[in-house]
Amino acid sequence: MWASVGSIIGSGWLYGAEKAVVAAGPAAILSWLIGAVAIVLLALVHAELGGMFPVAGGTARYPHYAFGGLAGMSFGWFSWLQAATVAPIEVEAMIGYAGHWHWAQGLQHAQDGTLTTSGFVVAVLLMAVFVVVNFLGVRILAHTNSAATWWKVAVPLAAIFIIAAGNFHPGNFTEHGFAPFGAHGVLSAVSSSGIIFALLGFEQAIQLAGESRDPQRDLPRATIGSVAIGAAIYVLLQVVFIAALPLSSFAHGWTRLDYPGISGPWAGLATLVGLGWLSVVLYLDAVVSPAGTGLIYTTATSRVSYGLARNGYAPKLFVRTDARGVPWFGLIVSFVTGVVCFLPFPSWQQLVSFITSASVLMYAGAPLAYGVFADRLPHRARPYRLPAGKALSPLSFVVANLIIYWSTWDTLWRLGVAIVLGYVLLGGYAWYATRKGLPDAPRLDFRAARWLPVYLLGMGVISWQGGFGGQGHLGLWWDILVVAVFSLAVYYWARACASPSAEIERSIEEVTVEEVPVH
Repeated sequence: MWASVGSIIGSGWLYGAEKAVVAAGPAAILSWLIGAVAIVLLALVHAELGGMFPVAGGTARYPHYAFGGLAGMSFGWFSWLQAATVAPIEVEAMIGYAGHWHWAQGLQHAQDGTLTTSGFVVAVLLMAVFVVVNFLGVRILAHTNSAATWWKVAVPLAAIFIIAAGNFHPGNFTEHGFAPFGAHGVLSAVSSSGIIFALLGFEQAIQLAGESRDPQRDLPRATIGSVAIGAAIYVLLQVVFIAALPLSSFAHGWTRLDYPGISGPWAGLATLVGLGWLSVVLYLDAVVSPAGTGLIYTTATSRVSYGLARNGYAPKLFVRTDARGVPWFGLIVSFVTGVVCFLPFPSWQQLVSFITSASVLMYAGAPLAYGVFADRLPHRARPYRLPAGKALSPLSFVVANLIIYWSTWDTLWRLGVAIVLGYVLLGGYAWYATRKGLPDAPRLDFRAARWLPVYLLGMGVISWQGGFGGQGHLGLWWDILVVAVFSLAVYYWARACASPSAEIERSIEEVTVEEVPVH
């Protein structure tokens, strides 16, 4: 549980409260609660699957087991997209808070937070630092340990209680109405303001399931407990952030929130209420926490590409390692991808929307696989069995797709371009490897995954026609109904055309080479 808490309480807290209140007003508190329920549903499905298959990278492997190579390649690509975009997000967080110092004030445009030319150069240099540290084989920040987790939890808790002690104004919650942007604002904030991004991290407990003495008891406690702790801290942060603001900072409405130091919302607020010493701590945390997370995910990106290559989905160049066991080509590609992310997604919030979509799309494969395993492998040992799993599994798939939908069309069409690019790259290599008769050419089972293109295109069409950045032809609540019905149709279709039991067992029993060690 503590390992998951360390992953959930990360750099997301630096901006989440400010972005959420701008999107939803004080009703952002409800957005955090909705996000927490959604993450708990996804986490519980992953808990049963993690107990069944205690393997590294399970999120990408479950669809491979259930639906064959095409689904495995697809969700592997979604996993890579998610990992590759975290480091740029952490860089954006660092640059945003660095705006406090005079020398860094020209790195972002004041009106929209986008990078200036000098800011882009600094961002590229910071990405390069992550890559260089990985090449040196330094691992001190690569694992969450107890001391680091205490720091991550202590700093936001300190901000909550110290700022609230003398700066709590209850009238702020109703000054412009509790929910000035209605249900639309509450729901859009879940995906677009960093709420889901902040709450992700529950999978750490599942990855440690093999060390549990009683998984049936410990897995649900760890997953629900970590999300509950994280959600409680984030809700308190949201409440205190709203209550502590001086009235002048949102006199013209929440969308025009403005006060000195807003480029680093919490540190700026601490300075504004006369707690300059606390702002120093927060500015320090805004460098340390994002840097550690960025380093870890730069490593993770190269390992995901390594795994894709081991499974035959990418060229063997990604498997080659240097003397320290570092997959050097994967690191270089990780760097280039991070730099490219700064171009179409220059602001922190846009990057968060992208990674939220990629993350949830990656996690959406687990409920689908759960339904297949419940049908095809009913007698397989399950250290943890999810109560009412056959009902909660399709529900979690619906919730995952709602989060994707709420990310807005502007984000999803870009994600669609990235998905098409992945199919061109990985699919092109698979065709080449098959044509050349390479021994590691992947087996792409189109029949078992024929639902996948319909699912991806269908979500795109619904988003395009919907009211979250789309054409607005689907009104609020009707669009949610359409997403729910479409999701259930895909869920049961996918379950019906999944791989036969014997094929699933063969995929599970195939020898999987472990990730390359880092020295």
